[in-house]
Amino acid sequence: MKNFDNAFLSERVNYIAGVDEAGRGPLAGPVVAAAVVFPPEVEIEGINDSKKIPEKERERLYELIFKHALSVGVSVISHRVIDEINVLQATLRAMKSAVNKLTINPDLILIDGNKSYSKSSGIITIVKGDSKSFAIAAASIIAKVTRDGIMRKLSRQYPCYLWEKNKGYATRQHIQAIKVQGISPLHRKTFLRKIVSEKYPPILEYDLQTH
Repeated sequence: MKNFDNAFLSERVNYIAGVDEAGRGPLAGPVVAAAVVFPPEVEIEGINDSKKIPEKERERLYELIFKHALSVGVSVISHRVIDEINVLQATLRAMKSAVNKLTINPDLILIDGNKSYSKSSGIITIVKGDSKSFAIAAASIIAKVTRDGIMRKLSRQYPCYLWEKNKGYATRQHIQAIKVQGISPLHRKTFLRKIVSEKYPPILEYDLQTH
């Protein structure tokens, strides 16, 4: 994976940022994007698509990424913004914000997928980039671990939805809890139209800060 990234290095490209997100599909909670820049010589064994790595290993790699990266940027976009502008636009906003939070200005940005927040020539989208690019895979780990931590924290406010286990995704238990308990203020209402009707009111007033 490191060789994939290093193939882009040239006299004009010294610093490459990998960008990825977590949380496009869940019924609740934010979408999180991360951007990571490594020195060209740094390689961390075990870095891969976050979905292919066990939770404990992701958390170990998360610490190593922060230790060895030149810069890491993370952005959290709330469920409310997702409902307002749709999840794709919220994801692209998160990616742009994560890149803007880097302390190093990358010469090239590699983004997982086929959508970008800009048409700049300094940005390349890569389908399945989290299984090809070292920097994108690292960003996927940062985004995933960050979002999982947020959902575990929020689960203490809303234990009935089991977010500490399902992280807001549409598991059978999560859907059943919504039907029985109603929706929380952190659910994405645009994602729930086929599951519940408007008769289900918010059950609590706790909210996640909008970024």
